[in-house]
Amino acid sequence: MDCLPKNLANFRSDILDQTYLGQICGSKQLFTDRYEIRKLLGRGGFGVTFLARDRGLPSSPLCVIKQLCPKVQDAAALQKARQRFEQEAKALSRLGSHSQIPQLLNYFETNGEFYLIQEYVCGNTLNKEVRQSGAFSEEKVKAFLQEFLPLLRYVHKNRVIHRDIKPPNLLRCKDDGRLVLIDFGAVKERIATVEHSSIRTSTQFVGTIGFAPPEQLSLRPVYASDIYAVGATCLYLLTGKAPIEFEYEPKTGDIKWRDMVQVSDHFGRVLGKMLRVSACDRYQSAEAVLRALELEPHLDDLLPCMNNQPPATSAISPRIPSHSREFISPLVRTAIAIREWQARLQERRDSQDASDQLLSED
Repeated sequence: MDCLPKNLANFRSDILDQTYLGQICGSKQLFTDRYEIRKLLGRGGFGVTFLARDRGLPSSPLCVIKQLCPKVQDAAALQKARQRFEQEAKALSRLGSHSQIPQLLNYFETNGEFYLIQEYVCGNTLNKEVRQSGAFSEEKVKAFLQEFLPLLRYVHKNRVIHRDIKPPNLLRCKDDGRLVLIDFGAVKERIATVEHSSIRTSTQFVGTIGFAPPEQLSLRPVYASDIYAVGATCLYLLTGKAPIEFEYEPKTGDIKWRDMVQVSDHFGRVLGKMLRVSACDRYQSAEAVLRALELEPHLDDLLPCMNNQPPATSAISPRIPSHSREFISPLVRTAIAIREWQARLQERRDSQDASDQLLSED
């Protein structure tokens, strides 16, 4: 049985008339003698997306066709669009080997328009899940991060910045429950913004206001830009509110969110660092966020060291005679000093335990 999304009433009917895929949508006519166009799924600055059936395969599986429509008149600009389209399609092909990224099945150009054929994943986006079931708890958001951050690490390892991470682009698969990242902004930026001149390919903002950090608005996205978007997504999951609905600190530009959610101190610090306005103040990788999250269960064990400051690294152990001519490296001196500090700390604890024992006997 087909798992088709509901009709989207906000799409105007003229969209179907403006594209060839729209004109044959719902008919038995096959696109490129293979794809039966079933339904309009969405539209945006990049073009339109349709649900289709691949009649070229025995089981006629569902697939997604994304039609990218660069409006170019210049042959050189069209050639540049074509080259970038092929580069991005190859990148998506590499990424699509991951189970949490829709697989790229095919790509081609017809009459100056570009088409991506991708795996169709049936499920609900995270924003729809919040609308239906309410905001996430802290533990549920942490579980989301533990599931999503390894995927983001994989994307960045392949030298790709998504640039449009947000709840509508995160989909929970109905069949197996896996979280899937969809709609890669790199393709939209490098293909869909080509208009009349190749110069404009690098002057169009790609992303979503509120989820995109300042450097991305300035057309200089970095890997940490995706970290910010993940943090903004966490805010939405915790509150059901988009980032632009929050107030901002007038001096720093930071989102004022702490009074809107109840989270642990540690998770609050992690989330706060993900949402730093300055990219250099954020976590620089998905791995760094994962390490910070994994630290929380060990905070009680680390507390004694956090509450008692060790001696300065320049301290010299008393066991090293001042007249000794043997060279002791700074690293060894520091290690000796730390060991002695730990020994003194243990002596104080033992002394306190003994005093407490005497008091209890009295």
